[in-house]
Amino acid sequence: MEDQLTAAIAAQLRETAATLRALSEDDGLHATLAQVAQACIAALTHGNKILFAGNGGSAADAQHLAGELVSRFGYDRPGLAAFALTTDTSVLTAIGNDYGYEQLFARQVEAVGRPGDILIAISTSGRSPNVLNALRVARDRRLVTVGLTGRSGGHMPPLCDYCLRAPADSTPRIQECHISLGHTLCFLIEQALYPRT
Repeated sequence: MEDQLTAAIAAQLRETAATLRALSEDDGLHATLAQVAQACIAALTHGNKILFAGNGGSAADAQHLAGELVSRFGYDRPGLAAFALTTDTSVLTAIGNDYGYEQLFARQVEAVGRPGDILIAISTSGRSPNVLNALRVARDRRLVTVGLTGRSGGHMPPLCDYCLRAPADSTPRIQECHISLGHTLCFLIEQALYPRT
């Protein structure tokens, strides 16, 4: 039994390593992430904010990345304006009850999104209706729209100014790429706005 478990562990970690290797070698994706970082840095410099949205594991990633910016990523520095649209249970249940789950994030973008803000929308499939609706509202309100999704992109690319597609098809591998990309983005923002001396 232990041999089976260790073999399964090794296989999973090899799969993760291969996916992250592909991510590390995707020059086009790196160029897009650099553009996203520049957009986020410009937004924060001009008093705008970054909004994150996603469902399930992607909701956890949204909260994780917002926390890295508001608190700290690599070192102490002033907090940065970032918010996960996944955390206020009263707002979430009110919108779900009154307007339906598909409007969960769109309604919040409508309420707090301002021109020049950034919406980072996370969906491994690229087909989550509430995430797609949030992107539509963000576009209408002149937010910068960023998508984090999987290899196919689903329906997200036409709704995004920048679409970061993980080089994977399985949800766990896509999510591993998303947190790596998110951490890299936090690193770039932190270094640019508050460089270590």
